[in-house]
Amino acid sequence: MKIFTTLVFVLSMSAVSAFGQANTATRPRIAPTATPPRIVNAPYKNPTPNSPPVLIGKDKSPSANPTSTQPSDDDGGVIRVETNLVTMPVSVLDRDGRFITGLQQKDFRIFENGVEQKLDYFQSVEQPFTVILLIDVSPSTAFRIDEIQDAAITFVNQLRTGDRVMVISFDEDIHVLSPVTSNRNQLRSAIREARFGDGTSLYEAVDYALDYQLPQIQGRKAVVLFTDGVDTTSRRAGYDSTLKSTEETESLFYTIRYDTSGDMGVGNNNPQRSRWGGILGSIIMGGGAGMGGSPGVASRAEYEKGRRYLEMLAQNSGGREFEAQSIYNLDSAFSGIAEELRRQYSIGYYPENVGRVGDRKQIKIRVMRPGVVVRAKNSYIVGQANRNIAGGR
Repeated sequence: MKIFTTLVFVLSMSAVSAFGQANTATRPRIAPTATPPRIVNAPYKNPTPNSPPVLIGKDKSPSANPTSTQPSDDDGGVIRVETNLVTMPVSVLDRDGRFITGLQQKDFRIFENGVEQKLDYFQSVEQPFTVILLIDVSPSTAFRIDEIQDAAITFVNQLRTGDRVMVISFDEDIHVLSPVTSNRNQLRSAIREARFGDGTSLYEAVDYALDYQLPQIQGRKAVVLFTDGVDTTSRRAGYDSTLKSTEETESLFYTIRYDTSGDMGVGNNNPQRSRWGGILGSIIMGGGAGMGGSPGVASRAEYEKGRRYLEMLAQNSGGREFEAQSIYNLDSAFSGIAEELRRQYSIGYYPENVGRVGDRKQIKIRVMRPGVVVRAKNSYIVGQANRNIAGGR
């Protein structure tokens, strides 16, 4: 009898254990939800520490009717939450271009398509930054390469502990001269390695920074672009597509424009240099030697198009454009850029009208202080939910 009772007890415990394991196997596994990628006016690929969830969706709150997916082997059973918080960096300067600190959330007002929005997110913390130095080494910059290298090194000299820089040059091809680093000696050496080559794939270089490098960088980030703005060899990216992409990124573009038209035989700023510039451009690009308008030499209209392109890059991203008149004015400009990147305000809101994918929304930010200049994006394009989950710029 005792043996029979013991056998019944063992069989009962085995059944309970088997039922528990079966029940566990059939339950959906709910993993702790990590902080989603940070989406500012468009999708982003990498998570940013200490940032709110901002994946675009139909809900006005991360906890209100969240959109979830069924557990699967692909997502590990993690329930995804989508919201439509829009965030962006904002710089506030005085009339002399000096950054204004100490502002609070109540000092800001934001409007989307003319309708005031409730400010739901505000951050004012000094942080290190990461910058991509994008250097044009095409034939048209041959006479300016030393000047451009000196200017890039001047920017590196503005770095503080924690600030990082990546160096990329471009002619017809794109060359990564230094990965992201805070080692000043390594950066200076990389900048000096830049040598000019054939062609100018400016649009492809901008697209490369937007799609392949910036998404790998967390925290505050920007591109400082040294170029004359003229593109001659891009095939996989264009004027309009890259300008649209800058409306979908939180990364700022600071453009440093070198007017090389005189060097390349466009105009009569320096007849001797113009002559040799025209010959050099024609030889490298393929064509007969000559003055302005020769084969291989950009026209005045192309230089004007390049100037507009650099202005729009800066405007669409919320950055600034500069004319490289001298190393002295650039020194001051770079000091301002570095301070601006470290001390920007971050603000965010849930749009009253989410809009459809592809809609362009106009943004106006006001600061309730007299005599200030506000620098921020003035528009954004509503992104696609599936791209937002995967990430973006």
